Amino acid sequence: MAPNAQEAKMAHPRMAAGVLFFDAAGRILMVEPSYKDYWEIPGGYVETGESPLHAAIREVQEELGITPPIGRLLAVDWAPNQAEGDKVLYLFDGGQLSQEDLAAITLQPEELKSSAFLSPEQITERTIPRLARRILAAAEARIGSAPVYLEHGQRPENRAA
Repeated sequence: MAPNAQEAKMAHPRMAAGVLFFDAAGRILMVEPSYKDYWEIPGGYVETGESPLHAAIREVQEELGITPPIGRLLAVDWAPNQAEGDKVLYLFDGGQLSQEDLAAITLQPEELKSSAFLSPEQITERTIPRLARRILAAAEARIGSAPVYLEHGQRPENRAA
């Protein structure tokens, strides 16, 4: 196979990274973008030459104005869509925000209208199904020692022969 034919078969996914922050009650910090009709988690696209972790750190600083420590990977989700093609999404554990970080949150005014800590039921009501599934699976993965692999926000069926 010619090198350019091999290259044409390779996936070139967009990558995005987000962070789950928790309050003492276990609720998850969500943000309300001004450019979408559903809520999101802090995060965004990975830039060329940037790791998913560094993208998550940068996006949290840009969107929330804080630089808390970002913990381990909780989930990887393969979630292509017709508009954007192949996408791989990384969710990291931001842990429970300190009182200092909570007090210092300054939402990026060009992109975000509000933020709130939401329960799983509220997350399901305020965001799209695949994102809600991804967030809740990642939150559940905090209990275990390994990240969870997802496809469209769900654990794929084991198709071993």
